[in-house]
Amino acid sequence: MTTEIHTLVGAYVLDAVDDIERASFERHLRECESCRTEVDEFRETTAQLAHDTWSVPPPWLRENVLTEIARTRQAPPIVPEAPVVTPVRGVSRRRWLISAAAAVVVAAAGAGSTVYAVQDQRVRDQREVAEAARLNEARVRQVLGASDVVLSKRPVTTGGQVTVASSRLQNAGVVLLSADAAPAGRVYQLWTIRPGADPVSAAVLAQGQSADVVLVEGLPGAALVGVTLEPPNGSATPTLPLVADVKLV
Repeated sequence: MTTEIHTLVGAYVLDAVDDIERASFERHLRECESCRTEVDEFRETTAQLAHDTWSVPPPWLRENVLTEIARTRQAPPIVPEAPVVTPVRGVSRRRWLISAAAAVVVAAAGAGSTVYAVQDQRVRDQREVAEAARLNEARVRQVLGASDVVLSKRPVTTGGQVTVASSRLQNAGVVLLSADAAPAGRVYQLWTIRPGADPVSAAVLAQGQSADVVLVEGLPGAALVGVTLEPPNGSATPTLPLVADVKLV
């Protein structure tokens, strides 16, 4: 099991995983009590976020989130398998066979080194992805647990809603999109819009994805968060009209 499976809690709860990821994660849940706990807590949090709009953080939000900030996921280490080298036996006395056998051994050693290097790089990449996800999750919890967090929500015209949690003390915000499926050939894109400045893309969802949790640093300086429907891979500027807009106070 790779470290990446532990980072799918939020996406799984928001139904932002494909069928293969869902099946893999559900198998993992049967074996990982910590992930089961996080899934239950994330579901409770998203349900509460979707229920109402607050100008001050409700008591359950701060209590539930702050209890998790100090907890650090200890991902299981990934140990690359050592390359297997099959010994050469029964070597003939003929010189060309000796040379050929030596060449095979050298080639096998070289191939083994290449495989090891590739596996080692993949391990490092996976650990970096897992660490980045852990830091992002910790930052999200920090914003949601801020004493001055302000939450508001708006409906999405295609169905569903977008909720924004913003903290001036943390100078950041969290955008939670939970919408119905986008029309064929379109994807959801999130934007931050500031007075006198061009809109800035905050996230582009994948095709078929209709839910996401996005951390936006510096969000309190924006006037509103907008959601648009765009071609696959997103656009450089918003395609009007907005399907949702959340004004920030």
